[in-house]
Amino acid sequence: MTGTKPHPGSEDTRVGPPPPLDHELAAPLRDILADLGGPLTPELFADRRARTVAGSLSDEDIRRGGAFELRELRVPGPPDAPEVPVLVCLPTGSPGPHPVLYNTHGGGMVAGNNRTVELAGELDRAQELQLAVVAVDYRLAPENPDPAPLEDCYAVLEWVAAAAGEHGFDPARIVITGNSAGGCLAAGVSLLARDRGGPALLGQMLQCPMLDDRCDTPSSFQMEGVGLWDRLSDLAGWTALLGERRGTDDVSPYTAPARADDLAGLPPAFIDVGSVEALRDEAVRYASRIWQAGGEAELHVWSGAFHSFDEWVPDAVVSKTAQRARLDWLRRLLAR
Repeated sequence: MTGTKPHPGSEDTRVGPPPPLDHELAAPLRDILADLGGPLTPELFADRRARTVAGSLSDEDIRRGGAFELRELRVPGPPDAPEVPVLVCLPTGSPGPHPVLYNTHGGGMVAGNNRTVELAGELDRAQELQLAVVAVDYRLAPENPDPAPLEDCYAVLEWVAAAAGEHGFDPARIVITGNSAGGCLAAGVSLLARDRGGPALLGQMLQCPMLDDRCDTPSSFQMEGVGLWDRLSDLAGWTALLGERRGTDDVSPYTAPARADDLAGLPPAFIDVGSVEALRDEAVRYASRIWQAGGEAELHVWSGAFHSFDEWVPDAVVSKTAQRARLDWLRRLLAR
């Protein structure tokens, strides 16, 4: 094929130029990149953390005029580790016990907190379906390398199940949900819960998830230097988490779920990703492998979309469609 280039990880795979962007997303992406700079490097970690703080949702944003009661807690962390900050958002419009959306935030493993703008999407769904939301503020890399973020998130899952009676949670209906690095952690916690015999999850919602520290899929190379989260940014995030272990055999499948040999016995998964992002192919492969293992997954690849597009350009038609698809999947899951 004219104009294609070989993918270094596979002699049989050739990639062409990136797919075209959705017409409503192209101009906003240019403006976003002009403001953010990139790709992500260690020198930009402080900037990304400062932007996290500046863009954090306020108590009033979260309470939504009284739709939610907000509780800010510190709960037991992993053994010999600090307590973990969590937000608990309880719907006031219906009695408990409430199903739980357990949110693990994004930020490339190096930034983000439990008040980032992605929490607004979870609150939208929770308000519509009268769900509780628990949002974890896990420790960040590189100061807290693997497995600290993952173990923080797993410890909070155990707390959600154990504290169900106190907070009006339904422990039989916990759905873990995360965007980007949060999607990786949500997938890893789902694997840990299965293998440790931990709390049973009703479902896992993986939004444009980071799943593979090797960063060697065709889309990873195709989107190098393209979009909001390209291959170089992905490498920076994974290296901050894993250091010299990144890309070697010394990486746990719970940390990088694409490495898991066995994807059977997992809770139903919703996986979505943009067609114009480096993480596309690892998300598609993860869904395919769940099906091949006899599991349940719903996969959406949003044509022309970049990483976290719906958070940055919420009024685009494709963004509204993606948000509706997530809500509808949850509605069907909870109706079982």
